[in-house]
Amino acid sequence: MQRRNHAPLVDASACLCRADIGPKTISDTKKYVPKTKLCIQPNLRASIHPSKPKRVELAERARCQSPLIPGLPDDLAIACLIRVPRSGQPKLRLVCKRWQRLLAGNYFYTLRRNYGLAEEWIYVIKRNRDGRISWDAFDPVSQLWHPLPPVPAEYSEAVGFGCAVLSGCLLYMFGGRDPRKGCMRRVIFYSARTNRWHRAPDMLRRRNFMGSCVLNNCLYVAGGETESGSRTLRSAEMFDPVQNRWSFISEMCTPMVPFIGMVYEGKWYLKGLGSQRQVLSEVYHPEMDTWSPVFDNMVSGWRNPSLCLNDRLFVVDCKDGCKLRVYDKTTHSWCKFGDSKQHSGISRSSEAAALVVLNGKLCVVRNNMSISLIDVSGDAQWEMISSKGQIKTFVTNLWSSVVGRGRSKSHIVHCKVLQA
Repeated sequence: MQRRNHAPLVDASACLCRADIGPKTISDTKKYVPKTKLCIQPNLRASIHPSKPKRVELAERARCQSPLIPGLPDDLAIACLIRVPRSGQPKLRLVCKRWQRLLAGNYFYTLRRNYGLAEEWIYVIKRNRDGRISWDAFDPVSQLWHPLPPVPAEYSEAVGFGCAVLSGCLLYMFGGRDPRKGCMRRVIFYSARTNRWHRAPDMLRRRNFMGSCVLNNCLYVAGGETESGSRTLRSAEMFDPVQNRWSFISEMCTPMVPFIGMVYEGKWYLKGLGSQRQVLSEVYHPEMDTWSPVFDNMVSGWRNPSLCLNDRLFVVDCKDGCKLRVYDKTTHSWCKFGDSKQHSGISRSSEAAALVVLNGKLCVVRNNMSISLIDVSGDAQWEMISSKGQIKTFVTNLWSSVVGRGRSKSHIVHCKVLQA
């Protein structure tokens, strides 16, 4: 009986035609790669492990592909592309597949960071009057707001979820309570480099209204509530992005629903409500993996929003964030730091919702999407940055109008800074 030789399986991870969907044989891949030759893979082996191309194959592949910019070597072309402003990167991805692959990898953004070309944008997550979550990004260079891909469905109406930034460019959303699914363990993250959402390993416990922080590029969560607030938690856990897994850390001294948290002098401070609705404060020591209560003046005068910048602890001193206080470690007291003398009222739309660090300066972000920039290294000079700038195109003009109409109808839930 004559034996038929079947076509070997194509290793999709190393295939140049990227035929990673549909039939996996060479004969059936023709219709998925129109007007091209068969998959260029000299050594096809039926294996579950991707084959490592040899140096000769890599050199031949680099010689055959078209240059990034005609007439220029690739290293010089990359030196030109990394200097394109961040607002123009979405257009670069549309030029060709090589540019798209270049901007999808870490090499491009590592060069931007190493050469001091990386830009920081402010990402504002807000809840509309109808309870739905939306978000926008503010470019301080062009001083324009940019639309972002929608939040995944499970977080479109969620409450009590946490938010943190890892590696400077990954925004994580975790936990919370969905109106349909209840309390969640789910974790998702958005990459500022790819402008896409991705899944991450779920937390070990379902929780919402928990406290969170980032220490040594690891995500920590603690406390919170279970389903419908029936039980207050004292458990805590940590996510290591290198190992891509969660692990429990030592439990808190008492169950707590934190409403404010901060990393100060290498320790994680939390302030919240206990199971009897009493105000509690605890501090976590990461080196010893222990919790201890706190009763000093720093915690008693600590309020939200707050921020630690250059080993100094700042809090707002009025509702619209036009006054600041700073904690003095020598006298263990809170002192007045600065006043912009440009108060915008006491309405909820003008209320200061967050303090963030942007390019080494302190930013006050309000519910009406106005942003004040303060240089805390000198005499606390204030500058309003979100209301300035020129609208250059019809699209950006229309989007700014849409954002502006929603300012009085929404309030900010989280505010973070991402770099790319």
